[in-house]
Amino acid sequence: DRPLNPSLARCSADGMRLHFVDRSTYRRKTEADVLARVLRAADAEGAYVVPEGGSNALAVRGCRALGEELSGQADVVAIACGTGGTLAGLAAGLSPDQRALGVPVLRGGFLTADISALQHQAFGGPRGDWQLDDRFHFGGYARTTPELEAFAEDFEERHGVPVERLYVAKLLYGLVVLTDEGAFPHGSTVVAVVTGTPQQV
Repeated sequence: DRPLNPSLARCSADGMRLHFVDRSTYRRKTEADVLARVLRAADAEGAYVVPEGGSNALAVRGCRALGEELSGQADVVAIACGTGGTLAGLAAGLSPDQRALGVPVLRGGFLTADISALQHQAFGGPRGDWQLDDRFHFGGYARTTPELEAFAEDFEERHGVPVERLYVAKLLYGLVVLTDEGAFPHGSTVVAVVTGTPQQV
């Protein structure tokens, strides 16, 4: 038995069986033989495997509804990105005069190719006007800095809105910087899609 973070504790409480693997196995999780071995060990050979981050063609097609819901309501719709699936679908659902902006929370600059591949798998090719600004990852996933923490605390105090730190704080910080840089024409409507709130421990 090992202590669980709030997300895994919730999964377990909801009936999910958790099977932990070592880092070496995790790094090779997309290899067919490794995945088959893990599924056998977990007694889950018939399981439907959801990719890390939930990003696959089905998820991207489902996220298109988010863009459709926001169609015509903003000039720019911004979202923090982990694996890019939500942005890939969101952009596909927006109207042609709207732009989707993704703020990656991971460093590495690989998401452009991943999002393009996801759109190709889901729709057969590119959809929507989207772009990434990868300056606001603050060192990578689950990383933060005193500057980001101070920003999130100030935002919470000013607006009375709790700010999730892994994704949402980086998105909001990026939007403030971009606004200060003049990235959005005067009078633009920018929507920040909040993908989560802080978990209660």
